[in-house]
Amino acid sequence: MFNTLFLPELREMLASSNRAELEEFCQTLNAGRTAEFMEGLANEEVWQVLQFAPANRRAEIFGYFEHERQVAMLETHEPREAAELIEQMPADDRVDLIQDLTSDRVALVLPLLPIGVRRDIQRLQSYQDGTAGALMTSEVAMLEEHMTVKDALDQLGRQSSELETIYYLYVVDTNNLLCGIVSTRQLVSSLKHPGLTLGEIMESDVVAVLVSDDQETVAEKVERYNLLAIPVVDTGRQLLGIITHDDVIDVVREELAEDAQRIAAVEPLEDNFLRVGLWTLCWKRGLWLTILFFAALLTAFALRHYEADLEKYAWLVWFIPLIISAGGNSGSQSATLVITAMTSGEVRFRDWPVVLRREIIVSLGLGSFLAMIGFSVALFIAPSIRDACVIPSTLLLVIVCGCLCGATLPIAFKRLGLDPAMMSNPFVAGIVDIMGIVIYINIARLLIA
Repeated sequence: MFNTLFLPELREMLASSNRAELEEFCQTLNAGRTAEFMEGLANEEVWQVLQFAPANRRAEIFGYFEHERQVAMLETHEPREAAELIEQMPADDRVDLIQDLTSDRVALVLPLLPIGVRRDIQRLQSYQDGTAGALMTSEVAMLEEHMTVKDALDQLGRQSSELETIYYLYVVDTNNLLCGIVSTRQLVSSLKHPGLTLGEIMESDVVAVLVSDDQETVAEKVERYNLLAIPVVDTGRQLLGIITHDDVIDVVREELAEDAQRIAAVEPLEDNFLRVGLWTLCWKRGLWLTILFFAALLTAFALRHYEADLEKYAWLVWFIPLIISAGGNSGSQSATLVITAMTSGEVRFRDWPVVLRREIIVSLGLGSFLAMIGFSVALFIAPSIRDACVIPSTLLLVIVCGCLCGATLPIAFKRLGLDPAMMSNPFVAGIVDIMGIVIYINIARLLIA
């Protein structure tokens, strides 16, 4: 929902070209709040307001609008103004924007950018999507190890306006190889000894990622070591850039969304749900639905195979939905818990014996509890107490099998190098349904015959 508090005043200021008040509006508030108050304006009106802000402030406010709206504004306005705005944006953000502009627009805007910016854009575009290189920004505070504390602060003061973050300062040698790290707090605290060099005060054990590392690896390291930013290096340890925490948050959200969609048996969407084409949505949902449909057919064939037994003991049919749902639900619970634990790094392949042991104990407890309820109901329906024992026995075995399937299949997929979330809840439920029918009828044959 739009914040309409300032809309009338903004439109009135635009209509009267009130420069003083528009400049004050752009610079007084937090950049995010400024963008929020302009959400209700048309793109043309937003662009007009932005022209009253200094170049760096304009880019900061612009960065808070939705990506699609940013692209729309850059596509339709003066190429020179668009180039000036892109130049002031963080390196990783401007690459994302340029990749979504039309080729004709890129051809107009790109030549208007300084040659250094153009080269940086082309370099960042060369990295494969989903890797550390595609996430990083080249605007990083790099200081040489022979610098004194005083020289480093002077250098930092000259660079600060061009950097995305200055909390971490990366110490490099003359070949730009990463040697260590110094925090800004540590640097300021060392002012009482201004002659110390960065090489003397830096931490040499730096957590870094390779430019080719997957974005999930980046997110795991940032979370594990509680970092605000992480350096990106090549195989020779040359510092290429950094990935900041805001980009890592975006990665985590993206990965969680993908896992949630896979758990629900939907191929991950590549765009916002409301913007995905209907045919694309049908394909991504229909692919797994078709696979699950054929899996469900196997359940039907299993029932057909035991048709004679079900005709002979008709009362068994009444409990089929109960048996199937108990097994499927228990398997889905286990699969969800294991998948989320693996995604967060709590469970690894080496933990599978512990996982199985815990699932066996839990499934026996849950199965026994539900078996007692099922037995109490079956007593009123089954011809005899012995016949009624079919229900609790089946429930116990089916729930144990369901939990073990739900826990082991995601781990097995991970071991094979596949995404464990592909072993979705409906898929696990389909497998357990077939097992449930087979277990049910064979226990009935054993106890009733």
